[in-house]
Amino acid sequence: MKLSWGLSVTLVATTHSVWALSDNTANTASLLALDLATNNIMLPTGTMSLANPLLVDTHRPENCPPCFNCLLDAFPCSHFAPCNLYDGRCSCPPGFAGDNCSVPVCGALSDGKDRPQRDSETCKCKDGWSGINCNVCESDHVCDSLVPSGKNGTCYQGGLTVFENFQQCDVTNRKILDTLGPDQPPAITFSCNQQNKTCDFQFWVAEEESFYCHLDECTFDQNVKHDDIETTYKCKNIKCSCIPDRMLCGKDGSVNIDDFLEEEIAGPADFVCTDDKKCVFQEPAMNELIMTMFGDPAIYLNCRSGECVHYTQVPGFVRPPRPDYTLAIILSVVGVFVFLFGLAFAVWYLAKHSGSSGDGFIALPDDEAAKLMAEHIPATLMFKDMRYVVGGKEVLRDVSGLVRPGQVMAIMGASGAGKTSLLDILARRHKSGAVHGNIYINGRTISHSEYKRVVGYVDQEDTLMPTLTVYETILYSALLRLPRDMSYDAKRFRVMETMSELGILGIKDMKIGASGQRSISGGEKRRVSIACELVTSPSILFLDEPTSGLDSYNAYNVVECLVTLARNYNRTVVCTIHQPRSNIFALFDQLVLMAKGNLVYSGETRNLNTHLKRLGHPCPEGFNMADYMLDLTMYTGKATKSSSRSTLPTRNIQDEQEEELYGTEPSSSSLGHDSNGDIPGFSTTTSPTFTRAPSIIDDSLQWESELASREQDRLKPNGGLNNNTGARSGLARDTAIGIDHPSSSGASNSSTHGESPLNESVSDNNGAHLQSLVDGFKQSHILLEVEQAIDFAVQGNQGAVDSSTPRSIYSNGKAVSTYRRATRWSQFKILADRTLKNIYRDPMLMLSHFVMAIFLGLLCGALFYKVTNDIPGFQNRMGVFFFMCALFGFSCLSILPSFAQERILFVRERANGYYSPLTYFSTKVLFDIVPLRVIPPMLMGLIIYNMVGLVEGWTEFGKFFLVLVLFNLTAAGVCLMIGIICEEVGVANLMSSLVMLFSMLFGGLLLNKESIPDNLSWLQKLSFFNYAFEALLVNEITFLQLIQKEYGLEIDVPGAVILSTFGFNSGAYWKDVQSLGIMGGSFFLVAFIWLQFRVNERR
Repeated sequence: MKLSWGLSVTLVATTHSVWALSDNTANTASLLALDLATNNIMLPTGTMSLANPLLVDTHRPENCPPCFNCLLDAFPCSHFAPCNLYDGRCSCPPGFAGDNCSVPVCGALSDGKDRPQRDSETCKCKDGWSGINCNVCESDHVCDSLVPSGKNGTCYQGGLTVFENFQQCDVTNRKILDTLGPDQPPAITFSCNQQNKTCDFQFWVAEEESFYCHLDECTFDQNVKHDDIETTYKCKNIKCSCIPDRMLCGKDGSVNIDDFLEEEIAGPADFVCTDDKKCVFQEPAMNELIMTMFGDPAIYLNCRSGECVHYTQVPGFVRPPRPDYTLAIILSVVGVFVFLFGLAFAVWYLAKHSGSSGDGFIALPDDEAAKLMAEHIPATLMFKDMRYVVGGKEVLRDVSGLVRPGQVMAIMGASGAGKTSLLDILARRHKSGAVHGNIYINGRTISHSEYKRVVGYVDQEDTLMPTLTVYETILYSALLRLPRDMSYDAKRFRVMETMSELGILGIKDMKIGASGQRSISGGEKRRVSIACELVTSPSILFLDEPTSGLDSYNAYNVVECLVTLARNYNRTVVCTIHQPRSNIFALFDQLVLMAKGNLVYSGETRNLNTHLKRLGHPCPEGFNMADYMLDLTMYTGKATKSSSRSTLPTRNIQDEQEEELYGTEPSSSSLGHDSNGDIPGFSTTTSPTFTRAPSIIDDSLQWESELASREQDRLKPNGGLNNNTGARSGLARDTAIGIDHPSSSGASNSSTHGESPLNESVSDNNGAHLQSLVDGFKQSHILLEVEQAIDFAVQGNQGAVDSSTPRSIYSNGKAVSTYRRATRWSQFKILADRTLKNIYRDPMLMLSHFVMAIFLGLLCGALFYKVTNDIPGFQNRMGVFFFMCALFGFSCLSILPSFAQERILFVRERANGYYSPLTYFSTKVLFDIVPLRVIPPMLMGLIIYNMVGLVEGWTEFGKFFLVLVLFNLTAAGVCLMIGIICEEVGVANLMSSLVMLFSMLFGGLLLNKESIPDNLSWLQKLSFFNYAFEALLVNEITFLQLIQKEYGLEIDVPGAVILSTFGFNSGAYWKDVQSLGIMGGSFFLVAFIWLQFRVNERR
């Protein structure tokens, strides 16, 4: 081989510049020059001599061989390896090394250029590798380092070349095996390169290479049959070469096929393998040689192949398609709509058919009719020296009075007189100010809880559930508050009886209705409120303005019903009333008259006019006594000038005649008239110094008959307690309630009626006229009787009980009877029934939640339809999860107005002892909050899960729903807690929205967790969005392989890697679920504690 002219000139002409070359280039040039010198290569004429000392060192020792240079013919590359034109080295194929690529290497193919050369007869391969030169992989894990991503490497053993395939084959020709003997097993290594379309073939005897062949212009094919897979390599050209002094190549005088290989073997060649790893290598000339020498038509082999590829590059591999969820999508959507229509039908049916009351005949046992009177103990209410101070202002001053069983007491006065404050104090409602004085039941004080069980209270404002009918409203009150041992039919009968008494039986099936809606009238609502208390027939019933909003006829019916209740059931009734008609005023037994917090009168109604006469202010003829009293207590301007004790009006002849007939002291022997013969509520005396037009209608004759009839009813046997008889003296009445009188000397206590420091303030503040009324009553014998009765009752209960004392008063050592009401479990069932009725009769909120969940579920399913398993698909998953959390979080704000509507109802019913806060809270959570917070996420999840194409598996499906429901309940818990704590709906809405936004900020999407400053990272633990969002992603992504297309490959990225990149913990699912449960439970617990201790009536 001769060098080109250009190369020679370059090598010879270079002088000093040769030393400036790199080491490798300079060495190569030196070697080339040396080789030229030693091989007597002729240079063209005119070139510089090679003896130039600057170029070649001619003093090389004789025993030093020349350096290897594959650019020279004397240094060929084995295995037909290409020569590197830059360094004169052979580019060895995988599995070989050395200067000329003739030395097998060991280790593993993945070691690359660092593979050790074989220094013994055999190679020791690393785990997972096999073959004579350790080129054949055996397991997938050894291939990870040979794929671009470093992950998901696969040892493909199918035989078809993907990039560069390696096979280790054992020769199975029997004659060849016999010829070589068992100590010299023949083998073949075979490798092919898809890009270059070439193959290499090496023949080995006892793991020592004999000859090798190189094949080019190759094609690779694989034929898949129904029972077999056939792989075929076809190469157009082949050239082979023997390795001198090796078996079959002249070793130890053996056969030498060198010339045959170089001259005869030319191709084409075929290499065919079947699925059972049996292969055949054929080439025409080689087939003829094998046939001639060994009698076989070709070389038969048993091969095992191995090639490291990414698993997506395996021949025949088709990435499995996403499961087809079409059927599941159809079924889930159809199921959701069937549920929705079924629910709508159920709501319509129940709303239409459940409003009717229990009409028809109610059969009761004989003893059930008197159930309310069983074990009933009459209760006498006494109060003495009641004072009430708010913010340093004295609202009530020294108010005393008593009312006995079977009587009705009216508390009257102008606006601001203190009527409602006194009523609230007597009913032991929670007051914001300081209360002083004593309240006795049958002469003794009892505990607050026991007191609340024997009293009923009707508030001035109607607070009713608008979705219930009149019958149901009263029935629920009866079921919750009547004795537990009273049968259901008896309670229903009592409800019907109460409605009949109040004249609302005809509207029993009408709904209460809300404001702005067509419903029962305001007066009918008022009677329903009264019925809710009357149905229990409490020992003492308090009513605040029971006739407000009613016309005169219905107002009379209500008060008459109260009187009937008091007389027939021996109950005590106390009410405030502003300005009743005369016929209503005549029905009251006891009267407490207030004026600017002062007591003007407290005693029997029939003695009022006598008392006023004594003060010089008799009621004019034809005047309504109630109107006159208000005028008298409020008309302080003109009356002051003539109301002093020295200027009282002169009595007329009629007054003198009455004094002669009845005496100055009132007699208790008259029935239906006061001591002067006047009808209660009217007077025949002249007017005081100021005048007022008489009543337009004088119905005194009508009500004279009414009063006479009423007093006759009182005298009937069993018509009421005997202490209602007007003829009884104060001592007789006291004996009737079981009070032992002390000696007469001890009964007098005139000092209680003397002037006190308060009187000056009363005079200064209210004028001399009002002062005269207050002082006049304090000096009257009526107040003395009242206070003595109270003192005697208290002192009598402190002493021994004699035979004249009714035993029922001291039954079981109690002053009153307190029957057992419904149990907690019964309360729960009753409230659950009421709550469910309220939901399906006002279904808009519930249906709105359901329709919203279905519509947005379909919308999200369409937008995120069948997300892909790649990075964009991961983003879409994050988006749909975050949207669902935000949707359900803000939808929980609907709790706030619903509870605000029930807050007043709860406060009133709790104050009246309907139920305990625990039973109300339990039913509110289980039957109101849970249906709206559990069903919508399930409906939406059923639609989204299949349409979006989330991860398969029933376990993951259940875990997905668990997180959604827990998150929704947690959000509902925080909204309920805020709604209970904040009374204002606007403030509650603002606070709830801020809590949701704060939780969203630390949810993990808007702000990367790892970027949060360390001193603020603890805020993540307060975000329930964070726990829910992380749990949803972990459940979906952890075991998902995401595809990333890089380097022209589809690289699988484990989902856990993506999660960790965003700061999520792939093992935190159950920890997040636990945190959600703890947070939700904590919110509900705080809400209940606040409801128990803070949400109560305060006046």
